[in-house]
Amino acid sequence: MQDIEILLENKPGALALMGETLGKNKISLEGGGVFQNGEMSIAHFLVEEAERAKEELAKVQIKVVKINNVIIQKLRQDVAGQLGMFCRRMAEANVNILVQYSDHSNQLIVVVDDYEKGKKVSEEWIKEWWS
Repeated sequence: MQDIEILLENKPGALALMGETLGKNKISLEGGGVFQNGEMSIAHFLVEEAERAKEELAKVQIKVVKINNVIIQKLRQDVAGQLGMFCRRMAEANVNILVQYSDHSNQLIVVVDDYEKGKKVSEEWIKEWWS
């Protein structure tokens, strides 16, 4: 799974076109969101076939700015403050979280500035909280 960062025009139908294009090409979105920023919106979605998604969206003039590796982390819903604790661990390892959202399985999806360091923090978290 990878994150695709997409620029959409901030106008009616832009998100519909994106969703229809991916759906027509049998590319499933597994989580993500769209955030307005002036004339444009920035979208981040989790997909299995990021390169193919980029190619199909380019055909309808939708720009995929970047394809990102992601860290997929399950947080304990029965423990309040898990998001803050996990993000603090990343910060203590000097890993900056660039994007955060949830997938359809209620897992935390993060894009970080240093994937290898972030992956190590995530692996340590799993050992501590899920072993």
